[in-house]
Formats: sequence, structure tokens, C-alpha cells
Amino acid sequence: MKIKIGVFFGGRSVEHEISVISALQAIAVMDKNKYDILPVYITKDGEWYTGNSLTDIEKYKDIPTLLKNCQKILLSNNFNDGNVVSYQRGILGNKILGKIDIAFPILHGTFGEDGCIQGLFELMGIPYVGSNVLASAIGMDKIVTKAMLGAANLPIVPYIWFHAKTFHKHSQEWKEKIRNLGYPIIVKPANLGSSVGISKVQNENELDEAISLATQFSQRILVEKMVVDLREINCSVIGNYEHCEPSECEEPLRSGEILSYQDKYVSKTGTSKGMQTLKRKVPADLSLELSRQIKEFALKTFQTLDCAGVARIDFLFDTSTNQIFVNEINTIPGSLSFYLWEATNKSFIALINNLLEIAWNSHREKSNLTVSYQANIFNFNFNSLKMSK
Repeated sequence: MKIKIGVFFGGRSVEHEISVISALQAIAVMDKNKYDILPVYITKDGEWYTGNSLTDIEKYKDIPTLLKNCQKILLSNNFNDGNVVSYQRGILGNKILGKIDIAFPILHGTFGEDGCIQGLFELMGIPYVGSNVLASAIGMDKIVTKAMLGAANLPIVPYIWFHAKTFHKHSQEWKEKIRNLGYPIIVKPANLGSSVGISKVQNENELDEAISLATQFSQRILVEKMVVDLREINCSVIGNYEHCEPSECEEPLRSGEILSYQDKYVSKTGTSKGMQTLKRKVPADLSLELSRQIKEFALKTFQTLDCAGVARIDFLFDTSTNQIFVNEINTIPGSLSFYLWEATNKSFIALINNLLEIAWNSHREKSNLTVSYQANIFNFNFNSLKMSK
């Protein structure tokens, strides 16, 4: 019997389209002799569909027509079931369309990379690829990530954060704190990736507009001291708390002072291959010592946050001071960072197989944990207990 893999992608996220591309890249290289692939597309409205047409990227140019040729579905809410069922009830109830042996979420951003769908898989008892609920939630939240990394003595740039409403109520107080941080700064929403909602701010006159933009995506705002003489370096890590290894480093090539969404995902011809579109140097032109240090920081970041599967850690290198700073982590990186692993002599197919093996091992470990306790409390006399609504 083949192992049935449910690949989940799309989602209610500003990174929806990139998720689709990443997932279809992964599905294309999966061993069809070993695995039975069930594509599960989550629309921007949160509806779930499956169907063979979902693996054809050209069909997404007309999503309404695509969905007409697909089946709307639900996951069974029975623990340890894993059944995918039709959304429309028949005479005898929902039709079972198949059972998922393992879930492979390739969902970037909110409601997919942030622990939400991982929590669903935990409730349903379905093994899944990637980081657990807590690591996913922390990795998605830039503010909590920085707090964790700072506590682990990993190098991070000076920063402050606040709620947008608090800033507007006490704007002069917060503007003073930002002045003390020192311009130029970077203003970011706390929980988005793909460079969405990020602004470079040179002075206080530009601050309100930048915060207004970030507030469209999050009520919690992060303000960082900007590294002016900047090189951006990325490194991927695969594994779990027991064993993990780093990839080669890359240097993304940006068109401006901030690596933009267009730099990452859209070519000059208007086409996209996910993170594969980004112009980059792989391996990055680094000294052996600097490369070693970045890889060491990448491993420590991965383990500090208790990640699993594959992640990409992004670094800021200040060329004026030769300082390295951990910027952020992507627990479900674009294109699963396969291009970094191919440069590290691990094929995309080997990467996929490695991720599935890690997921199985993690599920087996969790299955041995005690989650309930046998007690005889209900045998007690409850006559004196007041039961009220």
C-alpha cells in the first residue's frame, strides 16, 4: 500500500499564491511509486478542495473554473481517523474520499505557518511535516522570536514594539522611544513574511505612514534599528531537536534597500517560480569563518525555537562593523528552500523524503506520551456538590 500524503496549500494569507507554487513544486518531485498524493487547496475564503486539476499551475489563472472541477471537502473530526470527506452530505451521510496517513502543510503565513493548522492536525491525531504548534507560532511572530533569540544570547538588532492603538494614544511617548532607537529604522507588522507591509523610515516625517501600512496587516508593530551597510544572508536548516544540519548560505540580490516581494517572487518578465525566482548568489561569497559562524547561529536559532522539518533563517550582515544579526526564521520557507539543499548536495526528492521521515519519527515520539490520567473521581459522592449553569 502506498503512503497517502495530504499536501495542504493556499490558505487565508497574503502569501497564498506563493504557497500554491511551493506546493506544486514539491508535489512534482514526490515519488509517485511510493506515495499517493492528495492535494488539498485552501481558498482565500477558507474553503477546502481536492482534485487532480489542482496540480496544474496554469489552471489557477481561472480559479472559479478550476474549483468547479474539484471536490469541496472536510477533514473528519474523529481523532486518529484522517478521513477526507465530501462537503455535501449524501443520503447515507458524507462520502469518504480517502484517508490521509500524513499531512504535509506547505502554507506560508497566517493560518498555516503560524501553528493554526498544526493544532488541527494535533487534535485529529494526524502525523504532519514540520514544526509543532508552539515553534510555528513563535517563528511566525517576529516579536516573540526576537525575545526568545535575545534570551538565548543570539545577536539581534536593537528593537522596540507596540500595539498600534497604544501608539496612536501615546504617539509622542513612542516617537521619543523611536528617536532614542535612532533613525533610519525598519517598521514591520509582527506576523507576516514575504516582505509584506515593511517600510524603511528615514525620519519622523515618514513614521506615521509606515505604521499605518503595517497596521493593515497586524495590530502589533515591530520597529528595528536599520542596518545601513547591509548584506542579507540566508541559511536553511533541516532536522529536529536531536539532530539538525545547515545548508549552504545564499545572498539574495535586491533591487532596493529592502528585499521586496517583487524581488523574491516576480521576475522581470512577470513570471514566478516562488523563491526560485529570486536572484541570488549560492553559495554566498563569504569567508570560511563568516560562513561557519552563520551556520552555527542558524543551528542554534532552529534548536532554540524547537523547530522541526526544514526552515530558513535570514541574517543581516553589517559590512561596516562585520557584525551578524539573526533577522527572522521561516518555518515553512518558500519552495521549501530546495535550491539551498541542491547546492548542499541534497536533491529535492531526498529533501522531501527526509522531511517525511522526520515527521514520522516525531509522531511516534508524541504517541508515547501520556495525555490523559486514569482517576476514580466520578466514583465519589457528589450529593453535596452544587451543579449550576
